Amino acid sequence: MAGMPPERRNVLGVGIHPLTLSGAVELIGSWINSGSPVTRQVVTLNPEMLYRAQSDPALRDLLNGADLVVPDGHGIVWAGRRLGCPFPERVAGIDLISSLAERGARQGWRFYLLGAKPGVAAAAAENLCRSYPGLAIAGAEHGYFRKDELARVLAGIRAARPDLLLVGLGSPRQEFFIWAHRRELGVPVAIGVGGSFDVISGRLRRAPRILQRLRLEWLFRAIQEPRRWRRLLVLPSYVLLVLRQPREGGCRGGKKVFQERKK
Repeated sequence: MAGMPPERRNVLGVGIHPLTLSGAVELIGSWINSGSPVTRQVVTLNPEMLYRAQSDPALRDLLNGADLVVPDGHGIVWAGRRLGCPFPERVAGIDLISSLAERGARQGWRFYLLGAKPGVAAAAAENLCRSYPGLAIAGAEHGYFRKDELARVLAGIRAARPDLLLVGLGSPRQEFFIWAHRRELGVPVAIGVGGSFDVISGRLRRAPRILQRLRLEWLFRAIQEPRRWRRLLVLPSYVLLVLRQPREGGCRGGKKVFQERKK
């Protein structure tokens, strides 16, 4: 059925949709064109987030209630393959942005960028427009707003009337932001994009393709941002957790109906 994602595959208690990049773009595009009054939430799931969900019930419920969860991270694809529920490919957040921008430039979608340090989202918006002529940017706002500025930020997004909201507040803050305000945003689709604005703006470099193929993109990013090393310490624990799961039926609950998003 048009506008419906495929059945989720359960990895460590979180339902992940087995979609290709092009399939995700098609699905998100159908939601944008539908103009839904309640924001549909897209999560680009990485191993760190999945590991955190094991001890954070609120995050796990959010992930299982999101409209679309794609495997962003080779560690997610590896876990699915090992546990007997393979995913067709990795759907990296930054690649998803690029593909959506390419289509959005043709179809007249309006993008709004929220997140990163002051000036970064605006620079990312400029580079997206340069790479995809005709792309419409409805607005760009940094992510360093105070709690007492939240109402202003939400009002600014609603007034801009974007078709797609990209939120780069870091995980899981960005996921909880979208989930908490999905009725107030007035945008058909919102996606948590992590640190993608830093790369798109040129503030940081993306790993060369050879390192991407070798699945070492995380290492290249950590070298540029040493503060990320503490976050990466969860990766060995994540690998051990996956290895301890039984191969047979490791994706148990694959046919389970996951928590529906609360209207």
